[in-house]
Amino acid sequence: MADVGAYGGLFLLSFLAATVLPAQSEVGLVGLLLSGAYSPALLIVVASIGNTLGSVVNWLLGRGVERFSDRRWFPVTTAQLDRASRWYQRYGKWSLLLSWAPFIGDPLTVAAGVLREPFWPFLILVAVAKTGRYLVVAAITLGAV
Repeated sequence: MADVGAYGGLFLLSFLAATVLPAQSEVGLVGLLLSGAYSPALLIVVASIGNTLGSVVNWLLGRGVERFSDRRWFPVTTAQLDRASRWYQRYGKWSLLLSWAPFIGDPLTVAAGVLREPFWPFLILVAVAKTGRYLVVAAITLGAV
């Protein structure tokens, strides 16, 4: 049962880290990796799915930005969204490979929704970026042990 709680907690933390809360899912992943009690591959999969689905929420919010941008819980400020939109317009969908990056990643995923990036290319690029980040974090963590 503890396994379900650990994996579920990591999923939730990873999901929230990509949406409304300034959470650090990497800290949760590193902690669980260092415990040695859980499958590193499964931890990476769970964190990647949670974080990618959180970005899908951002994409959906971007699709309805006019309705939600003035809400307190909206994950990005107007300035962040403007900056991300300019970046996105300049570099296109490939900028989603930076969706893992702090401060710019979440606004990029919202901008993709605002600018009507089709869902499947969005999902694939974001999943690659998010999974790549967790693979690097795991490799560094496990290499240090």
